[in-house]
Amino acid sequence: MIGLYALGLVAALAFATWLVSLWRRDVSIVDGMWPLFIGSAAWLYACNAPSLDSRALTSLALLAAWAARLCLHITLRNHGQPEDRRYQAIRARNQPHFELKSLYIVFGFQALLAWIVALPFLALTQATGHWGALEVGGIGLAAFGIVYESIADWQLGQFRKRGDSRDRVLDTGLWRYSRHPNYFGECCVWWGFGLVALGTGAWWALASPVLMTVLLLKVSGVTLLERDIGERRPEYARYVRETNAFLPGKRA
Repeated sequence: MIGLYALGLVAALAFATWLVSLWRRDVSIVDGMWPLFIGSAAWLYACNAPSLDSRALTSLALLAAWAARLCLHITLRNHGQPEDRRYQAIRARNQPHFELKSLYIVFGFQALLAWIVALPFLALTQATGHWGALEVGGIGLAAFGIVYESIADWQLGQFRKRGDSRDRVLDTGLWRYSRHPNYFGECCVWWGFGLVALGTGAWWALASPVLMTVLLLKVSGVTLLERDIGERRPEYARYVRETNAFLPGKRA
């Protein structure tokens, strides 16, 4: 039952965000709310738990750090900018009455996805027990992912501030080793939380990292961003030949 309450909470937040998007005529504000959707479900699970062991508390602390950083990063990045071109394309494909359609195409859909991604915290807040190898490894992987993603985002932000960055490619720092190190870090975060949940016996919580991996690789991440980037950045073809898309590693 608590799972349904969490879905209702996330849906309510998504509905409120949709109302704001109507006023601003910008549905891309949902990106900044995405980590808060996930965090709100985890918060409800934690509040409903009779007690929280150290595995849950550590995971919740990491989630709070992840959500706060990512929400702030996306909000500051998008401040004063027009609606993201990805959402402009969705808007164009779903006329007329996109304003109404966006409630379920964008906001409702992301609320459902966020609820699924938060599943490890449903398991963690209901479990009791001792730390094992999976939990230790999972916490380490999640922490690594948060740091890795943060560094990648910072490097990209510094690159975009350069006057000559518009038609060029960032291929230094972490971006030297993969074309999307921020997504790789994000994937590590959720596989980390998934492993912690698996350590409690909740194998079904692996739906979270599996879903996140599919989203990052095939839906809203790598595939979508690289669809036309070669047209906007001529150097990108060389970058693709030399650098892995996701897993860090230079090609021979």
